[in-house]
Amino acid sequence: MNTEIEYRQVIQRCKDLFLKKNQDYGTAWRILRLSSITDQIFIKAQRIRTLQETGISRVGEGIEPEFVGIVNYCVMALIQLQLTQDSRTDIPTSELEQLYDTEIGRVTDLLFAKNHDYGEAWREMRVSSMTDIILMKLLRTKQIEDNQGDTLVSEGVDANYMDMINYAVFCLIKLTNVNQ
Repeated sequence: MNTEIEYRQVIQRCKDLFLKKNQDYGTAWRILRLSSITDQIFIKAQRIRTLQETGISRVGEGIEPEFVGIVNYCVMALIQLQLTQDSRTDIPTSELEQLYDTEIGRVTDLLFAKNHDYGEAWREMRVSSMTDIILMKLLRTKQIEDNQGDTLVSEGVDANYMDMINYAVFCLIKLTNVNQ
């Protein structure tokens, strides 16, 4: 198992879907406030938890597409944070792809730094535990947003979005390995 290869494969899967959805919808998501994107991520994480607990999906989709959605909504949030002074709701695909790659590059750097320090502990974690951690980070993010971004000693919302991406990717790696 090579974390870098697995990670990049999952990210490519997420990016491919992101760009295809961009062809369908454009960047209409640019109209969303950060708190609305956070709530979209919360909906996806809560659905994953419900499916993990009940094992029943009434809409026919499993949890993997929801983890992909978490990755992509977190990237949207990170892009929104970078473009606070840019009110465009229509971003050309080539520019959007570059923004996606830039944010994922920052997240990947964080992953490898933490992965080194923690010795790939995520490989021994349950997907359900990582789902709970994503939900906890969402609650933290919502609290920071409710406090207008002010924190006393904590990292900002961007660090939470980056961590959520990495946990979602870890889950997708684990789920992919189980399904092979």
